[in-house]
Amino acid sequence: MAELIVSNVSKSFDGKKIIEDVSIEIHDRELVSLLGVSGGGKTTLFNVISGLILPDAGQVFLDGKEITGQPGKVSYMLQKDLLLPYRTVEDNVALPLLIAGMNKKEARKKVQPYFEEFGLSGTQKKYPAQLSGGMRQRAALLRTYMFSDKLALLDEPFSALDTLTKGAMHKWYLDVMGQIHLSTIFITHDIDEAVLLSDRIYILGGKPGRIVDEIRITEPKPRRKDFNLTGEFLEYKKRILEKIGNPEA
Repeated sequence: MAELIVSNVSKSFDGKKIIEDVSIEIHDRELVSLLGVSGGGKTTLFNVISGLILPDAGQVFLDGKEITGQPGKVSYMLQKDLLLPYRTVEDNVALPLLIAGMNKKEARKKVQPYFEEFGLSGTQKKYPAQLSGGMRQRAALLRTYMFSDKLALLDEPFSALDTLTKGAMHKWYLDVMGQIHLSTIFITHDIDEAVLLSDRIYILGGKPGRIVDEIRITEPKPRRKDFNLTGEFLEYKKRILEKIGNPEA
């Protein structure tokens, strides 16, 4: 049974349909990417899945229970880390627990074991400005996980990082997903990133946005170091580029 099911979702704003009849699903511990052109409806779909907005039609189910229009059921991390500069890393990470009503002492105690798992040992009393870009993203991802430890929606979380840091973060995130049994839906405009990280890729194309293809990446994870130099990798890229450029094909 799928962990998350998005069934026939449509959404319009000011009379303009943004997404139409979109259906996707994600299974336990999968990483599924959502690819498409800017303005194609990817963030709108995330806002529906997260319960921040209601769809005009369609439903969202988590573990068999309908969560349409119910915020707080899945984690959602935007492109920027949005760490609060006046709070320590420890208190930034604990913020979802504080919002849920846990007192500060208990919240700090609960987040402590995860600092080592997320490669953040020793940063608890530091402030965001004292961390590198990669470490800030780790802290933001840990805060996202504390909000909901079942499913994470990540909207281009690594796009602001340089190439070397991004590559290291890819490997790190896949390792962490395996350790904490997290499932992830991932918005990216980086085709290489999608192919390297994903179990499956959904392509959202057209106006309004519809799912025009679903691609399963058969290469085992973690991907071999030279996978991005193989003919198989290039074939995935070619198929994706063709579908993004011509969604009716």
